[in-house]
Amino acid sequence: MLRSFTVLGFSVLTFAMVLSCSKIDEGTDPKEKSSFDLMQDKILTVSCAVSGCHLSEADGTFKQHGLVLAAGKSYANLVGVAPKNVNAVSDNLLRVKAFKSLESLLYHKLLFDNSHHAGKSYGSPMPLGMELLSQGQIEFVRRWIEAGAPKTGNVVDASLLDDKTPSLAPFSALEVPAAGTGFQMRLEPFTVNPNFERELFVRKAVGNTETVYVNRFKISMRPNSHHFILYGFRNNTSLPQMNVIRDLRNPDNSLNLVTSIQMSNHVFYFGGSEQSIDYTFPAGTAVELAPNQTFDMNAHNFNKTDKPLTGEVYINLYTTPKSNVKNVVKVIDFGNQNITLPPKTRTVVTKDFIFNTNVKIVTLFSHTHKLGEKFEILIKGGARNGEVVYTSTDWEHPLRKDLSPYISLKKGEGLTSRITYNNTSSQTVRFGLTSEDEMGIIFGYYYEE
Repeated sequence: MLRSFTVLGFSVLTFAMVLSCSKIDEGTDPKEKSSFDLMQDKILTVSCAVSGCHLSEADGTFKQHGLVLAAGKSYANLVGVAPKNVNAVSDNLLRVKAFKSLESLLYHKLLFDNSHHAGKSYGSPMPLGMELLSQGQIEFVRRWIEAGAPKTGNVVDASLLDDKTPSLAPFSALEVPAAGTGFQMRLEPFTVNPNFERELFVRKAVGNTETVYVNRFKISMRPNSHHFILYGFRNNTSLPQMNVIRDLRNPDNSLNLVTSIQMSNHVFYFGGSEQSIDYTFPAGTAVELAPNQTFDMNAHNFNKTDKPLTGEVYINLYTTPKSNVKNVVKVIDFGNQNITLPPKTRTVVTKDFIFNTNVKIVTLFSHTHKLGEKFEILIKGGARNGEVVYTSTDWEHPLRKDLSPYISLKKGEGLTSRITYNNTSSQTVRFGLTSEDEMGIIFGYYYEE
């Protein structure tokens, strides 16, 4: 039930930068401008400080990233300022750390390949839905940071800003798991029309002919992907056709009712919102897949340009022998559909979920849409009643928390979702499947004792 995500406000630091940046006003000598002013003119102002992104605190996405990049404000909001991204904070990054590009979130966000920071996710690379910066533009930013990130003075060769060399290598497939170690599923290339948000589903077979145990998954998506998920089904008596693309939105952007109804039959199995994911389950645990397992492959992509873009996804499911599995984990999928958020109001919504057997909670993560300001999970019942065991303030890239030790709950005990929503709009917002509606779901993995 991990549903449609908003297209707006993706990360701590959204740098929606295009390759064909506007030129400095004719007649202005670049040498007369400071390096930071050139970056402001040719990158920040034209692509970042736009309505809905980083123009002002009135932007709907501001509560997510807390960053205004308009001229006159951007420097103070970047240099020496701590980010909101949880991983970046834990690694002691700043938005911009003078003389330290590798310790500056800005530099990492501009690079699609996350190998330069050991594969750790700092959220989606930017700009989402647009072409990535060129090699020269990224190098300009890097050199400016390494020169101390000064507000005044020419410290970087301005010609780098005009370099058009693509920074992204051609998209390539994940290596297929070796025989007997797993399975690969692929969502073949599909078109995302100009200025359109496309979310689609395709039911496909894993390829296993016997029961298998998945203890790791790896995902690779093309740029401009928001999320990719493998869904199982609650009811197997009425399933979508195999290998047929089903769109959530019609070409006129209206909701496809048939597809939206089919979504209510989904159960989350594997996935995430980072464009490169490699997740291993805690030692001794795995997810069991029945023989001839099928999944609904769900991709969500954005295109904010005036030309078609291509989406494509690979996912590898790595298996382990049953003898290595001490506990078969099941999916936690606790959703609250009783959500009503008055306009211009901060609202706290709670709901209890009870287990009917003794369980151990292995992993927790969460999901809301863009109005979700804070997601807490509390223990319900027993000696630890009311204890907060999970907190995430990043709705776009929620914390995935592997628990150590596991949380033990008795039959009749459970979990409580306590979610703070901030509805800054002038409309009442309720539960729903689109990015303009809201959700509140506890996800995770557990096993029965």
